[in-house]
Amino acid sequence: MVMHPAIKLRHIRAFLDIAALGGLTPAARAQGVTQPALSRSLAELESLLDARLFRREGRRLVLTEAGHRFRDHAARAVQMLDAGAAALHPQAAGRLVVGILPTVATRLFPRVALRFAAQVPQVTLAVETGPHAHLIGLLRDGRIGLMIGRMPAAADMAGLSFHHLYEDHVALVCRRGHPMRGAPAAEALAACPLILPPRSALIRRTVDDYLLARNLSGLHPAFETAALAVGRGIVTGSDALWFISQGVIADEIAAGTLVDWPTGSAAMSGAVGMTRRQAQGPDPDLDLLMRLLIEDSRPGDGG
Repeated sequence: MVMHPAIKLRHIRAFLDIAALGGLTPAARAQGVTQPALSRSLAELESLLDARLFRREGRRLVLTEAGHRFRDHAARAVQMLDAGAAALHPQAAGRLVVGILPTVATRLFPRVALRFAAQVPQVTLAVETGPHAHLIGLLRDGRIGLMIGRMPAAADMAGLSFHHLYEDHVALVCRRGHPMRGAPAAEALAACPLILPPRSALIRRTVDDYLLARNLSGLHPAFETAALAVGRGIVTGSDALWFISQGVIADEIAAGTLVDWPTGSAAMSGAVGMTRRQAQGPDPDLDLLMRLLIEDSRPGDGG
C-alpha cells in the first residue's frame, strides 16, 4: 500500500504536534490554528490512512500501536524535508533546538549557551522547557535535537541514547532561620508544610522511596512544583520544606537564601546528562553543544 496522494504536509505536522503535546488544545495553540481545524486535519489523516492513530485517556490523546509505528516514519520524513530545504540555503543562519529540564536550567546550560553563542554566533540556540514526558515526545518527533537533564527511565529509552555528565543530589531545603532547623528531617517533615516535585518529575520516585523508607509515605504535600520561582517564593515566605534537585537551587544555597537540610541519605541522587535519538544524522552545531556540555559540566554545579 502506498501513501494516499491526498495526504498533505499539514496533516503530518498536525499529527506530530498532537503526539508530542498529548492533546488537540496545546497542539492547536502551537500551530496557531483553531482546535476544530486541527481536529479536522487529524480526522482526514486517519481516514486517508484507514487507521486510528490516537485513543483518548482522560483529557489526553495517546498514540495507538498504529500511531506509534506511523510517528517514527513521519518524524523522519519531516526531518529529511527540513534538511532538504536548509540545504538549498547553506549560508543562511542556522537554528538548533534543545530541550532543557529544570536541573540544568540554572547554572550549567546558561554557561554553556553563552560559550556556544560566542563560537557560532550565526546559529540561534532555541530552548524548549516542560515536563520530562513532553520533552521526550519532542525528541522522538525530531522537534528537538537533544534533551539535557536527568536520565530518562529505562522504559523510555527505546531508540534513544544517554551520555552521562555527572550525578545530581535531591536536596531538602528550607528558608534561612527556620524554627526547626537542627531537628531530625523526619520530625520536621511531619510538622511542616511539604513541597514535593510533580508526579511527572523524574525525581519524584526517589523522594517517594525516601519517605516510604521512613514511614512518612502518608504525608500529604501542600504543594507540588519543580519551578524555582514558585518553590523559592513559598519556602522563603513560610516554614515549608521542599524536595528538589540540587541543581535547581544551587545559587540560592550558595547565597544563603535557602538552606540544605540534612536528610541522612546518600541514595537520593541520579544521573544527569544528554539524551538524543540513536538514529540521528550528523549535525556539527549539535556536536559542538554536546562537546561544550561535557567540558563544562561539574558535579554539584547546577546541571
